Amino acid sequence: MSDTQIPVLPVTFRPLRTRVVLLTVGTAMFAVITAVALMLERLNPGERASFIFVAALFFGVLALLSRPKVVADEAGVTVVNLTRTRRLEWAEILRVNLREGDPWVFLDLSDGTSMPALGIQPGIGKQQAIRDARALRALVESRGTSAER
Repeated sequence: MSDTQIPVLPVTFRPLRTRVVLLTVGTAMFAVITAVALMLERLNPGERASFIFVAALFFGVLALLSRPKVVADEAGVTVVNLTRTRRLEWAEILRVNLREGDPWVFLDLSDGTSMPALGIQPGIGKQQAIRDARALRALVESRGTSAER
């Protein structure tokens, strides 16, 4: 097993900097587009509403992009990606991978598949993602199938 300290459960891993940037930009875009829609005198109410709808749509997309997280607890791991949430038992996760150039962590599963876990991504927080991947790997090694052997 690695020398990484095993975190206390429950623990949530998420790309905090990315989330802050996305939600800040989304809020600013919504505010600016809404303000422009309200200040333009030539717009009729329908056009104003369409501006505000598009601003809300942009914010919604950025909020969706800020959703990913990985939550580990005593029973297993919950992976929340953009539109899908999947619950895994510890024994289902064989390996946690974050290789150079990977956009996010991949979990090798006992059914022979690999699953992306977007909640740990190097993007603008590379060192935090590496620490989080190591911590999740340590949890998997201590609680998963390798610990049962």
